[in-house]
Amino acid sequence: MKDKDQKRKEHSIPVELTPEQFDEFFLDAIPKPKRGPQGKLPPYKIFNYIMTVIYTGCQWKALPIEKDVRGVREICYSRVFKAYQKWLEEAVFHKAFGESVARLFQDGKLDISIIHGDGSTTAAKKGGDQIGYNGHKKTKGEKVVCFTDRNCNVLSPFTTAPGNASEMKLLPRALDDLKGFLKSIGMSLKGVMASFDAGYDSKANRKLVFNAGMIPNIKENPRKRKYTKRGRKRLYNPDVFEERFFTVERVFAWEDKFKRLLLRFEHISFHHFGFKLLAYTMINLRHYCQ
Repeated sequence: MKDKDQKRKEHSIPVELTPEQFDEFFLDAIPKPKRGPQGKLPPYKIFNYIMTVIYTGCQWKALPIEKDVRGVREICYSRVFKAYQKWLEEAVFHKAFGESVARLFQDGKLDISIIHGDGSTTAAKKGGDQIGYNGHKKTKGEKVVCFTDRNCNVLSPFTTAPGNASEMKLLPRALDDLKGFLKSIGMSLKGVMASFDAGYDSKANRKLVFNAGMIPNIKENPRKRKYTKRGRKRLYNPDVFEERFFTVERVFAWEDKFKRLLLRFEHISFHHFGFKLLAYTMINLRHYCQ
């Protein structure tokens, strides 16, 4: 019974932070104001209001803001939104995400002997920038490509594109983002096996992964061939490929816990990017914030 409770706690994604947790993981990333008075509301409370929007999916104006003894709200919802915009523009969430990956690496909680990559499309029924029609999902939306390790930790900020973009053509940019980000925190991808589904199968992508010092494990796309393609069989381990259902697919399932990410209501893609980056940061912080 204790083992089950422990596993349940390890897979519990935090949706708010205590003052101590916020100071440990986010406070250093927030720039200090150069002039003017300090805000009356602590930054951790503003952060938790932002997380309430992501977790419940409510509109900004519907935020359940606490009131004082006189019945006056402690902050206006518009100020919470402006704080979110400011932190997003100043790369606060990007820095906090990088710190989460670096801490996992230092504490030995990352297993990058195999990394799994996959794409996911979020429907955007209200329109906006960077939107395209995805024929497979039969909806207009935005696509992301995400990398995870074997312990369901997100490894780098994801690559975004319109919903009609081909994942096969997105891999070069996504792989460059991954290599650059991991290099900045002292990690190397030499000898790592990279596993992808058949949507990424191409000669150029396999060569790209090889040139990065990695081992490609990409399921071959038959492309409606009637007969098996001639020549030497490509390297492919089906057991490694099956791991993706317990890694990257699980991360996407955890992402669905945040209701604001099920549909994109933001007209500006950058605002939705911040929501997803926060969600992936909280997924990485599940090891420390129970």
